[in-house]
Amino acid sequence: MLFHLFQYLDAVYDLPGMGLFQYISFRAATAMFLSLVVSIGLGQAMIYKLQKLQIGEQVRDLGLAGQMEKKGTPTMGGLIILSAILLPTVLLADLTNIYVQTMIVVTVFLGAIGFIDDYIKVFKKNKDGLAGKFKVFGQVGVSAIVASMLWFSPQAQISAGAVTTMPFFKDNQFDYAWLVEWASAGDWAVYIVFLIVVIFIVTAVSNGANLTDGMDGLATGTSAIIGVTLAVLAYVSGNTIFADYLGVMYIPQSGELVIFIAAFIGACIGFLWYNAYPAQVFMGDTGSLALGGIIATFAIAIRKELMIPVLCGIFLIENLSVMLQVSWFRYTRKKYGEGRRIFLMSPLHHHYQKKGMPESKITARFWIVGILLALVTVASLKIR
Repeated sequence: MLFHLFQYLDAVYDLPGMGLFQYISFRAATAMFLSLVVSIGLGQAMIYKLQKLQIGEQVRDLGLAGQMEKKGTPTMGGLIILSAILLPTVLLADLTNIYVQTMIVVTVFLGAIGFIDDYIKVFKKNKDGLAGKFKVFGQVGVSAIVASMLWFSPQAQISAGAVTTMPFFKDNQFDYAWLVEWASAGDWAVYIVFLIVVIFIVTAVSNGANLTDGMDGLATGTSAIIGVTLAVLAYVSGNTIFADYLGVMYIPQSGELVIFIAAFIGACIGFLWYNAYPAQVFMGDTGSLALGGIIATFAIAIRKELMIPVLCGIFLIENLSVMLQVSWFRYTRKKYGEGRRIFLMSPLHHHYQKKGMPESKITARFWIVGILLALVTVASLKIR
């Protein structure tokens, strides 16, 4: 809203300083600063409110070191993150931009699904929360909205060419239409392929972030690292000069996403102020589902979704560890009469915790791996 207000004041009254708001770099820096202020300032007040309402974490005793000490720690702190993302975005971004609109939609809707899950756990005393089928149904519904917004919007221009970036290849553009060429189908078939891709990516990454949120600061710090990388990719993709120099796909009007992702980074870092070990508040599904969905949708919007396996490698390995553990346990139980495990416990971070590694060290090492993966992702712009 401030963006539109100052744009009007600059055009009509030519007031000094109003022109600053046309620069993405200025608005991005302001958005990050504001999100930090909101998350840190609002955080303490919200933690106090959550404690007063006795909205504490419901902890199951899984035999992990220090686990039961977390019982009663305020949860649903994802509301802090969502507030710190949405407020700067609404104030400083161009709200007529389809990419910004899409990010706001996915933030609100996935945050709402996570909030319902947390509400059932906390207030209904149901440790399982929202039934898995309803959670997946909600994720699929949000994904369908995202895919439709990007496909049918003239701004996004995806329907005019469903092309994305193929990392590490010299001719690094991949057209989804190639997958249905054999069927001699029309644009509707390409849209179906695009829809399936969006549903798979958004659901997988949001669940991956949810699984990673099992240690103090783990999901928050990892998301911040990924956010910084996405900011670089978005700025490059939305700038004709850098896109031409690096030989990457130029995406008109996607530069506005830098403001959103700057707020995202600030919100994660600000929340880490309270979520770092030992955590004063947990984000709950309210935050983790939204963070994963935001990352997935953002990557899709800037046509970098095929980089997600590298960029979101931490989320991927957490997901895979659970899938492998469950699959192997069921297979061995059926074949040998007793279930066997690959890891001491899944997701993967609990495996190291079971081995006696301190929680803070596990988190720090996962962050380091996340930074290395981020560097590989940025390097993929030139290494082909």
